[in-house]
Amino acid sequence: MAREPNQRGGRRDQREETPEFADRLVAINRVSKTVKGGKRFGFAALVVVGDQKGRVGFGKGKAKEVPEAIRKATEQAKRQMIRVPLREGRTLHHDIEGRHGAGKVIMRTAVPGTGIIAGGPMRAVFEMLGVQDVVAKSLGSQNPYNMIRATIDGLTKEASPRSVAQRRGKKVADILKKDDVPAEAVEA
Repeated sequence: MAREPNQRGGRRDQREETPEFADRLVAINRVSKTVKGGKRFGFAALVVVGDQKGRVGFGKGKAKEVPEAIRKATEQAKRQMIRVPLREGRTLHHDIEGRHGAGKVIMRTAVPGTGIIAGGPMRAVFEMLGVQDVVAKSLGSQNPYNMIRATIDGLTKEASPRSVAQRRGKKVADILKKDDVPAEAVEA
């Protein structure tokens, strides 16, 4: 019997060690189902969760009450988190295009002091990710679900110079040196 409290205590300690996540409610939708006696209302919530240090995820939850829908969405978002490499911890490494269904988003790197220039659901993703400087544009679908999925799709495609160098079996300096050479020098 002495083991049970220790095991429970150990689990509690593990939960306390995990980093605290910030969450942002992006959209809440009231849905109704018509039944014999009338209408039954429910709620669907879309939540973005991140640690503001390079990890972000989104989730959706449905329930009869708003708080329960938000709780379900937050739990799903925490399970589906992705890690995104950031340059200097503030912006993207390169320009990215993301797609999902009819949604298309373009994300570009930005100089320090630019801030987050993005609309609605994309802004929530970048804030939860911890990006400070980015310019983004959503083309196509204005549906928040498709915009967030397209943004996440683009962010999964981002590669840091370290990962590219590792994949090619080279040093980071070799990768960056080739990218910094002007086009005129390559042609000559």
